[in-house]
Amino acid sequence: MTAGRLAGVVLAGGASRRMGRDKATLTLPGRFAGLTLVEHQVSLLALRCDPVFVVAAQGQVLPELAAQVLHDEVPGLGPLPAIGLGLHAAAQAGAPRAFVCAVDMPFLTTDLIDALTSPVADVVLPHADRDHYLAGTYRTALADTVDALVASGERRVGALIDVADVRRIVLADASPLANLNFPDDVAGLC
Repeated sequence: MTAGRLAGVVLAGGASRRMGRDKATLTLPGRFAGLTLVEHQVSLLALRCDPVFVVAAQGQVLPELAAQVLHDEVPGLGPLPAIGLGLHAAAQAGAPRAFVCAVDMPFLTTDLIDALTSPVADVVLPHADRDHYLAGTYRTALADTVDALVASGERRVGALIDVADVRRIVLADASPLANLNFPDDVAGLC
């Protein structure tokens, strides 16, 4: 990665089947001053990233955001094409790198973002028992690689990781990577 601007990409267009409702517009009682998860993620990323993009599903209704909202072109293909869409937008904005994260990571910190932006590689991922693809820094030039993978029928983010130069940052504390997947996850925070 070269030095330069770091864009932010929040992936907010998932189907949220396990949660049973849109995670992006979920609020957590007593947390984030009533902001939705997507508003919280945008405000957090804006502390380190400029510009910030949100990749949403077609027709997904989001609150007013201090970010540019992009919409998946084809629904239901998973996060790989959404990452590509965000990387293309970040590259067009002049950012050589983008921090990409899922919308449902309420404990994400700027310290983690900082830790994932310093090593030189195509992709810098946190590793805590496994790679966490949806909380990493990606070189925006990988957008064309994503397009080629998607055009060949690939849907796994792991396919991109397989062909990229990847650095892993091993984390002793995985709590910033926790996702909210089920209603009980939210209930446990109250």
